[in-house]
Amino acid sequence: MLLAGKQTIIVDVAHPLSIPVSAPAVAPTGEPHPRRYLVLAIVSVALLMASVDQTIVATALTALQHDLHAPVNWSSWTITVYALGQILVMPLAGRFSDQYGRRTVFLSAVALFTGASLACGLAGNIYVLVALRAVQAIGGGAFMPSATGIVSDFFGRDRDRAVGLFTSIFPIGGLLGPVLGGVFVTYWSWRGIFLVNVPLGVGLLVVGALLLPRSRRSVGHTPDFVGIGLLLLGLLAAMLATSLLASAHAVPVVVGYIVAVAALGAFVRHSARDPDAVIPMRLLRGHGFGVVHLVNFMSGATTLGFGALIPLYAHDRYSLSALSSGTLLTARAVGVIAVAGVTTFALRRVGYRLPMAVGFALMAIGLVLTALRPPVGLPPYVWLAISSAVTGIGMGTSIPAANNAVLHLAPDSAAAISGVRGMFRQAGGITGISIVTVITAQSANPGAVQADAFLVFAVVLLALIPLVSRVPDHKGSW
Repeated sequence: MLLAGKQTIIVDVAHPLSIPVSAPAVAPTGEPHPRRYLVLAIVSVALLMASVDQTIVATALTALQHDLHAPVNWSSWTITVYALGQILVMPLAGRFSDQYGRRTVFLSAVALFTGASLACGLAGNIYVLVALRAVQAIGGGAFMPSATGIVSDFFGRDRDRAVGLFTSIFPIGGLLGPVLGGVFVTYWSWRGIFLVNVPLGVGLLVVGALLLPRSRRSVGHTPDFVGIGLLLLGLLAAMLATSLLASAHAVPVVVGYIVAVAALGAFVRHSARDPDAVIPMRLLRGHGFGVVHLVNFMSGATTLGFGALIPLYAHDRYSLSALSSGTLLTARAVGVIAVAGVTTFALRRVGYRLPMAVGFALMAIGLVLTALRPPVGLPPYVWLAISSAVTGIGMGTSIPAANNAVLHLAPDSAAAISGVRGMFRQAGGITGISIVTVITAQSANPGAVQADAFLVFAVVLLALIPLVSRVPDHKGSW
């Protein structure tokens, strides 16, 4: 359909092997499409792959150092660059998914992720591997925004529940990643942690190309190259400066933050003037969006920071083994998975504010318990497992609501909103981890410092509860 004056072509053509050409993704009545669960399965596999790759490399760092003769700082960059790449690509992938079609962006992400995984498995030195991990992160970071858009199109009035169910995917990936990494490194090679993605990715690409119909897309607008450049420069400078906080050199950190402030300030001014900006201003500070982004940034700093620091804390304060410390994250993942599904189906009845407030309070309780020493007679591992599970229950209560908050205000921009949300959450996580790492590195008692950090995280979460009252609430179906 061609809309006069705007020169916008709306394309809604299904693949002939899946859904009839005349059938839209969502029926005119708003009913979800009958093939919706197949679609959900396809995008969930992609999300699981991206989630697993966030944690699977951690178990292979020692093998990477040995086989590739890599310095420890460069081998750790195989993890850092993956997180940075996802932060950079999420908002762009979301906008492009809304503008050029969710299916196109999703399948392109699958192809890029699969190809980069193959190349990572064949890398001959650590520098090439780090560069390829950045490429892999671009594909992995594009999964969530494009998948959110696809599900939003297909599930109609049930889209809130489908998006909420994504919450259970990432904890599963975080649970499987270290286990799979340990198996591959022990019985095969570190290369297996990347090569395993290749057959999965190829199969996903074929199934997706056959069964995912073409979604609506608007063409006729040129990409916002100025906005993209400013956003990438600002985010990259900020995240690199943050990741270098633990270094002894202050100049790169200061310069990085100066460049970040200047670039992001120019990006905000550009977005306010350009109606076709890569991230419209209404999605940054429009009604309800600003407070949700702040909540996502601060909660990301606490939840992602806790996940990254708890194994180190268990080792530094209680001298637990690496294996025991790592399995504490299993307790958290079980807590998330056990509660997330129930919360997802309760959102229509209770809205978004109540689960977020209750979840933040439970997470704060779990962090306080983590910081306190166990009662007399209770082993530290059991105490930390209990506190991690409480934190996981809080995450499973709050995250489905946080993932859906404000989506109902602009359902046609669901992918863009998801991308911006992920950017703020991941950026908060890196910021929290980096700050705590810097303070810990300068302390003679790292375990005590980390305990204090968990108490600060708890205070931050409690401070977010009053902000939740400003989150646009929504009850009932969309």
